[in-house]
Amino acid sequence: MATDNSSPAAGVGATVSFELFPPKTPEGKEKLAGVCAELAKAGPEFFSVTFGAGGSTQEGTLQTVLDIRSMGQQAAPHLSCVGASRDGIRALIAQYRAHGIRRIVTLRGDLPSGMGQYGEFSHARQLIEFIRAETGDWFHIEVAAYPEVHPQARSPQDDLKHFAEKVKVGADSAITQYFFNADAYFRFVDEARKLGVDAPIVPGIMPITNSTQLLRFSDACGAEVPRWIRMRLQSLGDDANAIKAFGLDVVADLCRRLLDGGAPGVHFYTLNQSVATLSLLKRI
Repeated sequence: MATDNSSPAAGVGATVSFELFPPKTPEGKEKLAGVCAELAKAGPEFFSVTFGAGGSTQEGTLQTVLDIRSMGQQAAPHLSCVGASRDGIRALIAQYRAHGIRRIVTLRGDLPSGMGQYGEFSHARQLIEFIRAETGDWFHIEVAAYPEVHPQARSPQDDLKHFAEKVKVGADSAITQYFFNADAYFRFVDEARKLGVDAPIVPGIMPITNSTQLLRFSDACGAEVPRWIRMRLQSLGDDANAIKAFGLDVVADLCRRLLDGGAPGVHFYTLNQSVATLSLLKRI
């Protein structure tokens, strides 16, 4: 990542990327354009744009990617395979390729409420194999990694094996689920390397700005919030400023430790906001 003294990310010395989700209203689209403009000042390697359960935001994902690219930034759509057919995925990646998109984030994804079948793909590994067979090396493929173990994994060993298989069949790099325990990340990376994984594994970072929201997200996705952080957040009650200040200290320290320990960069789950993420970049 190119940096200069005016960039909030100056001094990080590693890649920075940001995750966004497609806006649902014209007002949301206008707001997101402003957020992107602010985040772009950090010189990110790319923005990623999420994909709803079962492809429910497919059109919005592509449009958001194109909007970001019109600002001179690189953007990568998320692509989930759950509930999808081979013909559907073939058409979608052909559309991405026609637009000149060179990077995608591949995921198994979650089943939408009421859907009982995964479709023609049941694992992200199968999706990666299919994309490589269809498009060769056209796409830089990102995959997910879970330092604290995927909540549906049968065991840590099984989860790690599935991750290594995704890289073996064609993934170029990985972005982790967010976490607050740096040791979990370093252990995961060490164990992945022992299995022959040499792809970059970039830690996912969640800024702390709202304790209720954070705890709800974390409980839903299996990300552990250490007891001391949970207790401190609860003790701060509804004091939004105190929560943000505490969160800034905690997450900035986490980022510093990760980067000092050799993490190749940081990927921020921005929740379509810029202030907290840019504050973290200035701090680190």
